[in-house]
Amino acid sequence: MRQRYILLFWFPLFASWMLMSAEGPLISAAINRLPNEVLMLAAMGIVTSLSVTIESPVINLLATSTALVRDNHSYRLVRRFTIHWCLALTIVAILVAYTPLFDLIVRQLLDVPVEIAEWIRPGMKLMVPWSAAIGWRRFLQGIMIRYDQTRKVAYGTIVRLVGSGGTVILLAIWSQWPGVVIGSISLVIGVVAEAAYATLAAHTLIRDKLGPDSPPDEEGSSLTYRELFWFHLPLAATSVLILFMQPMVTSSLARLDQPTLTLAAWPIVFQILLMARAAAMALPEVVIALHEGPHTFGPIRKFSLILTVAALLSMAAFTFTPLAQWYIFDIQDMTVEVGELALSSLGLFLLFPALAVLTSWARGLLIQSRHTRYVNVGMAVNLIITAVALVSGVLFKWPGLLTAALALNLASAGEVAYLLWRTQQTLPIGLAMFGPPKIQPPQPSEI
Repeated sequence: MRQRYILLFWFPLFASWMLMSAEGPLISAAINRLPNEVLMLAAMGIVTSLSVTIESPVINLLATSTALVRDNHSYRLVRRFTIHWCLALTIVAILVAYTPLFDLIVRQLLDVPVEIAEWIRPGMKLMVPWSAAIGWRRFLQGIMIRYDQTRKVAYGTIVRLVGSGGTVILLAIWSQWPGVVIGSISLVIGVVAEAAYATLAAHTLIRDKLGPDSPPDEEGSSLTYRELFWFHLPLAATSVLILFMQPMVTSSLARLDQPTLTLAAWPIVFQILLMARAAAMALPEVVIALHEGPHTFGPIRKFSLILTVAALLSMAAFTFTPLAQWYIFDIQDMTVEVGELALSSLGLFLLFPALAVLTSWARGLLIQSRHTRYVNVGMAVNLIITAVALVSGVLFKWPGLLTAALALNLASAGEVAYLLWRTQQTLPIGLAMFGPPKIQPPQPSEI
């Protein structure tokens, strides 16, 4: 398997993640040009983190769909499973936005200042459709990836970015609504537009490859709802744990010095980290779809390690050149206090994108081999380390963004160590995560 083939398979998924990562900066740039920008940016950051946490169980439907949808039977089963998740999470979103559960989470658990909390509820009410739209389109995108139509995934993200970006620009110019309301409406319109596009884009593929007359697949036809549930549950739990970290960090920052400034700077830092991790986020589905045995392990490993180095160098190039200052002050139009705080913290996250690539490579191999419980345990290791570091920062009154950096870096390193160890145990005899194989696998014709 040539590196060029893997690159061309991976690149549309990478482009999709980069475009999705650009959505947050575009919306925050608009909010920064509206009244009460610091307050609105802090509120929008918490609205986004809570909404993403609610939708977290369906994020890995992308991996589940890629791995398990193989014929009409498995397609219909995973589709029904997806609908059940979407309905359940929509109910959760309604409860958070419209019941006293909101005060329990935002005021008591997260301890968000009153002046910020009062703007979060309107945003949460507007974000109710978010989880269902995300779950449905990720289910369909997994099918596209399985059948080597990754470009359609990228096209869908363009539709999303045009929808959300166009909406935020129009509303910022023509409406008098608060920034958090404009941002929430824009996010929802973007994901609904992408879900609609994915439905249209996957229609022909599903009809031709997964219709009632399509040939059954031995593995797909034997899939049961119970097996599907237990395959996805560790991945759902992993996503919950991953995205639970964002509210954990937010809660810690709210308890440290200068909470309003720090909570305003953190969404910008987090958006930069999302863009820096785009290469890693595109990798698991590549591994799941392309890894077919010992003969594909070496090329995918080489690609993953090259990507690790590239992620490190890219983050360094952004952080230690005028690019970061230009982005924060010119593109985002941050105030001097908030911008300087964000800029001074970027170097603390230098290793984070490279660690994310190694994590994604190992996760892809584990999911492909159906050892999803190890993925879940790895995320639990990450969460425990994160919690210990954040609590330590609060107890010893460390600076807010320094605390966040220590927590995320140490947690990622711990998870990588665990996942690499577990993945090595699941590999066929003779293969190694690092170093030459002890036994040279047979080489088929190059793709």
